[in-house]
Amino acid sequence: MTRFFVDPDQLQLDFLVLTGENAAHAKVLRLKIGDEVIVCDGSGNECLCTISDISADKISLVVNSRSNATSEAQVNVSIYIAFSKGDKLEHVIQKATELGAYEIVAFPCSRCVSRPDEKSLHKKLERWQKIAESAAKQSGRGRIPQILTVDSYQKALDRAAIADIPILFYENEQATTLRMVLSSKPYKTVSLLTGPEGGLEPREVEQAKNTGFQICTLGRRILRCETAPLCALSAVMYDSGEF
Repeated sequence: MTRFFVDPDQLQLDFLVLTGENAAHAKVLRLKIGDEVIVCDGSGNECLCTISDISADKISLVVNSRSNATSEAQVNVSIYIAFSKGDKLEHVIQKATELGAYEIVAFPCSRCVSRPDEKSLHKKLERWQKIAESAAKQSGRGRIPQILTVDSYQKALDRAAIADIPILFYENEQATTLRMVLSSKPYKTVSLLTGPEGGLEPREVEQAKNTGFQICTLGRRILRCETAPLCALSAVMYDSGEF
């Protein structure tokens, strides 16, 4: 069923109006009076609605029922990914949203080739958030993951370490596996941190360990920077029963 995202305040009303991009999208889909759609607030709440009127620039809806989104994961998984070249981060945002990520946080580190300035970062954030919204609609989610950036590696570590299980993946780690860490204790929140194209420096791995991270391997093969977070996210979702 087609879904739309609106501001949370709108979801409290018994009659909703879709305007702007939402109205344009509804017309592209050739929705008609009497069709049912789902309207979400982007935070996990949704309404089942019926289209009651269609005009030139808006779509009017009647709210039939309200509920919590059933498509959201029971575990909140935050993806922390170093700034990467090209559109790799866009790929991670799209796929991580489909897989159920709670949020995606980008950060700089020593080996990052891409270091966007404040002006370009503002534009990138707008684009990244739209990619997350589009992926949330396509995958039937009731929540749009927030796309964030922090301006230092240590800030990323400090923020990610608040999770029940904060994990950093390192290609030179051989002893500790993701399965071992996830089975060590119950969890509701997980942070997964991965490096850029050139990987993390040993001192950065030690820095993460001192901040409370578990250092894990993702197997005997070295994964690309855009593959590693999606692989890890899928594994956590499987372990938590989402698959």
